[in-house]
Formats: sequence, structure tokens, C-alpha cells
Amino acid sequence: MTPDLAILGAGPAGSTLAALLAQRGFKVLVFDDEKRPELLVGESLVPATVPVMRRLGIEDRVKAFSQHKPGVSFLHRHGTRIDFNFGPIAKWLPAYAYNIPRPQFDDTLRERAEELGVCFVKQRAAVEKGNETREIQLTAETLEKAGLTEHPKLLIDATGRARTFARALGIGSKTGERSDVAYFAHFENFRHDFPPEGQVVITILDHGWSWRIPLPGRLSVGIVVHKDAVKGWGSTPEERLDYALKHEPLLMDHAKDARRVTPVMTYTNYQLVSDRGHGPGWAACGDSFGFVDPMLSPGLFMALESARLFEEHVFSKGTEVLDKPEEIAAGFAMAEAELHDWHESWRELIRHFYDGGIFSLYETGTKFSEKFKGWPGIGFIERHMTKHIASMASGAFTRRKYSRGLVKFMRQYMMRDCRPPEDYAVVP
Repeated sequence: MTPDLAILGAGPAGSTLAALLAQRGFKVLVFDDEKRPELLVGESLVPATVPVMRRLGIEDRVKAFSQHKPGVSFLHRHGTRIDFNFGPIAKWLPAYAYNIPRPQFDDTLRERAEELGVCFVKQRAAVEKGNETREIQLTAETLEKAGLTEHPKLLIDATGRARTFARALGIGSKTGERSDVAYFAHFENFRHDFPPEGQVVITILDHGWSWRIPLPGRLSVGIVVHKDAVKGWGSTPEERLDYALKHEPLLMDHAKDARRVTPVMTYTNYQLVSDRGHGPGWAACGDSFGFVDPMLSPGLFMALESARLFEEHVFSKGTEVLDKPEEIAAGFAMAEAELHDWHESWRELIRHFYDGGIFSLYETGTKFSEKFKGWPGIGFIERHMTKHIASMASGAFTRRKYSRGLVKFMRQYMMRDCRPPEDYAVVP
């Protein structure tokens, strides 16, 4: 076929966009070299990912191989525990999410795209600078190997953190405040006594923080620390993760009988947004445009949301839009503006956890409730605050001005009789 557009990369962003566009009648070609690591960051989803799964008709498939996720618990080295459950928030959003084996999830998205008529080519596409009407283009060799006699009208970069288009065009980026590194693996017999079943646990450690994500038959365990803090923990990823499990008080007892069943994976640089995400003839989707910190698990949601925004602002007008470059540019500009707002909103919320503010607010609320127990309105305030923080973490109210303003207001005017946020902050 002669495709209307080509997508480079078949991860969650690329496959989701391909499937959504196929549903609208676009002829889509996806380049995929099928090279993926055994483990990937992004195993725990937020409820806002489920509507896209339902739209693609794959939720039941995902449910069959995943672990139901009711919420998230936060444990602090000082002993504080905060439990957030995804209760009823909005009619369009379920009160749950899933913890997923990433390879199976990614394969499911790809299979669904193929069912809808998307063509996949097992090939790593090479690109080069183009001209005024096509800022970047596939090389002649790539076109030949793919059997294309004409160049697609539009290219989408879904190559993830490789940021293929941005690197080829010399587009810069803005990084976040942190310089962390993560080490994680899957374990059996790692004690995880945190009901309800499927509850994700985030632990603020003596250095950095850790995640524990229940998966079918195993537990994903990771530590996130400053890159300089791990230099004395060993010379390999295995040694460094093992050191943390044996020396961090909130992990060592749970890990004493654990058996690692996968290699240890390493990830770095969790906060980055490109200075520009589209141009004549191209756009960047998902991690190719930007990615946020793994705290609160927004990454895979942002991949799916990027695809949905592209479909809404650009491709909902039908295949005829491909011959209207000005409309395409305007649509991508609207999508990019929303993505910037998403990234800033997630960073803002995550910052409240990193700098200790959420824990100080929780301590204030707990003591306030005890002191004025029985007073009218006390329970409402506590439930109201908890609902909005949980709703922001679910992907429902993350960008909502009222919710964001409420947290800022409470931090500025209502924190009383509690440890200062810096005592609760994540120590690099």
C-alpha cells in the first residue's frame, strides 16, 4: 500500500496512535525493529489509561494477564503511611487501574493495531533532513527496503527516549530538577503484605525512594536514587539493587527471602521535554516529545494521551487533512500545548511528594481531625482533600486548576503542628 502516514516505533504511543487512526480510515505504516529489553519502566497504570483501552476494545485482554490495581500506599522512613484508593471520581473514569507485564501489554496494543489494518514493517527506519515542506524524511534506502514508491505525507516519531527526529534536527530539550538513576527487577517470594491485593507501595527511603508493584506471580521492585549516592553500593546494577534491599530498613525484612527472577535493569534521566514537538511533515508522540518522573506512574498514560490528543486535534478531521498543512500545523500546536500543560501538572504534583509537602499536609490533617473530632465539617475537609490528591494522581484532576490550587492553598495556609516538609523530603 501507499500509506497516508508512517510511524517510527511500535511502543505504546506508536501502536495506540496507529490503532486510533486505523479506526478513522487512515492507511498507516509502522516501522518496528522489534528490539525491546526484557523489562521496561511503566508497569503500573493510572485509571485514566482505561478509557483508551476501552475505546480500542482491549481492556478484557489486558485484564486477563494483569493485576488489578486499587490504589497506592506511601510509606515514609519516619513511619508515616498514606493510603490512596481510586474511589469513584468521574463517570468516565473507573475506580481502578492495572499493573501490567509490559511486554504483553505492548504486544496487545500492536496486535489490536494489526487487526484494524495497520501494516508493520520489521525495520529500523533511517531519517535525514528534508526541505521546507518536509523538514525530515525517510532515506531512500529506508523507502526501498519498505517497498515504498512514494514518501508518506506525514511522519510520526514514536521512538521513545531515542528521540530520533529531535536528534536529527538538533532540537534541544529541558530537563527536570533531578539526576536520578533507577535499578529494578522482578522477584518471587518478596513479602508484600499491603492489602488490598494489587496495591502499589511507594517507600521514601534513607536515600531516594522505591517502588513495589504486584504483578501476576511476582513483584516488581525498583529503587530510584541520585546517581552519586549509589557509587559506594557496588559496581554493577545487581550489586547496587542488592545493597539497597539489604540495608534499607523498610525493605530488608520484606526482601530477606526474595529470589530475583530477571536481570536488573537500569534507567536514567526521568525528566525531559523537547523544545519543539512538531514541524513541517512531522510530529513527536509520547516519550519522543517528553517524559516525566516515574513517581506516581504517569509515563504510560502520557504515551496513550499523546496519541489521543493527536487523533483529536489533527486526525479527527479525516484523511483530507493530510493535504492541508496549515490545519495539520495548527492541530499539532494545540496538541503540543496540552502536552506541555500535562507535563507541568504532573511535575507539580510529583514535586509535592519529593519535597515532603504531601506528608506534612497529611500529618496536619491527622492531628487536626484528632483534636477537633466530632466537629461538623472536619470529616468533609479530610475527605475532600484526600479525594482531590487521589484524583490528581489518577489522571482525572491532574490539570484541574481547582485541585492544584487547593493543594497550594493548604500548603501555604493550613499546615500546623507538623514536621516541616524538608523533614519528609526525598533525600538524594
